Amino acid sequence: MGKSQKKIQSVPLAFYRYLYNRINYNQRLISIRGARGTGKTTLLLQLGATSSKERVLYVALDDLFFTENSLYSLAEHFSKIGGTLLLLDEVHKYPNWSREIKLIYDDFPDLQVVFTSSSVLDIYRGESDLSRRASSYILHEMSFREYLELHHGISFPPVSLDNIVKNHEEISAEMLTNFKPFMYFKDYLKHGSYPYYEGDESDYYQKVLNTVNLVLDIDLPAIQNIDYEHIAKFKRLLYLLAKNVPYTPNVKKLSEKINLNRNALVKAIQLLDKAELLHIMYKQNRSISSLNKPDKIWLNNTSLNYAISGKIPEAGNLRETFFISQLSINHHVSLPLKGDFRVDEQYVFEVGGENKTLKQVREIPNAFLAKDNIEAGALRSIPLWLFGFLY
Repeated sequence: MGKSQKKIQSVPLAFYRYLYNRINYNQRLISIRGARGTGKTTLLLQLGATSSKERVLYVALDDLFFTENSLYSLAEHFSKIGGTLLLLDEVHKYPNWSREIKLIYDDFPDLQVVFTSSSVLDIYRGESDLSRRASSYILHEMSFREYLELHHGISFPPVSLDNIVKNHEEISAEMLTNFKPFMYFKDYLKHGSYPYYEGDESDYYQKVLNTVNLVLDIDLPAIQNIDYEHIAKFKRLLYLLAKNVPYTPNVKKLSEKINLNRNALVKAIQLLDKAELLHIMYKQNRSISSLNKPDKIWLNNTSLNYAISGKIPEAGNLRETFFISQLSINHHVSLPLKGDFRVDEQYVFEVGGENKTLKQVREIPNAFLAKDNIEAGALRSIPLWLFGFLY
């Protein structure tokens, strides 16, 4: 209990990730998945620090305590002494996690459980199906809006996509009265996706690479039962893709370079997408299955572009990666027949620089330009930076 209270009492409370206010805290079982480095542990501890529950316990599931004790017995003891909120960090590191959490849920109705796990984990396909019991959330990388609040103390509320499309001129005009986006936007692209930037870009990129390696070396083998020979191939695949994004997959050539058969290669790409290291995308109306290769691949966020490639990424790639990373959190993004991206089967967007025109999508209903290097837009031209305020 002492270790738990010390961690909870020391967690910073000045900044909360977007997910904090989206969680329904009335649920008895809450799952928070997400990529490494997005702040799941901090969010969990903040829940403990701000909870109205009387007795709270935080435990990391890789703690040595569990070499001789079970999660169920811990929950049983905690419930007996009046515990009301149990916070479990990184459950994928504990064998039989889904079975024991199911038993805890069924046997201790006065105990609320909130647990975190890797984004690769599928709580619906665990040994014990938790889909009917758990309320599930995903914590994604930071938005431009969150970066401004965390690092510069600049606060704006989130803006919906519909509101941006319909009212972007008024929204940007109001924001620009006290805010110059290009003082911060390029920096966000370089080091804004994860909340651990502390002023040194080389140190930040090393942390990003360490995070990537932990995902590949620890999370994937623990969850997907992948041997280390295949993990080495996954790394080779990721670094090869990083040098060529946006990438239209040639499965035959990739298979030869990585030494994976076609189906194993497609599965590897899909797992890297689930791990939030890649963004994979399919053409609109195309059926998506475990055997279908994606039509196009990007890295998950712009920090990965800089950290993995080791060089300055191409501007068009950065713009598209930023757009996808911001839109894909709350919307479905696919590849349209014309234009760059189709969102929610409702809007089509072309992404480009300040000289981009509507030539390719002019005749398409609800088609817009997302343009970089402009502070404010007009009519169907929307500033690219404004899409960083969606969450």
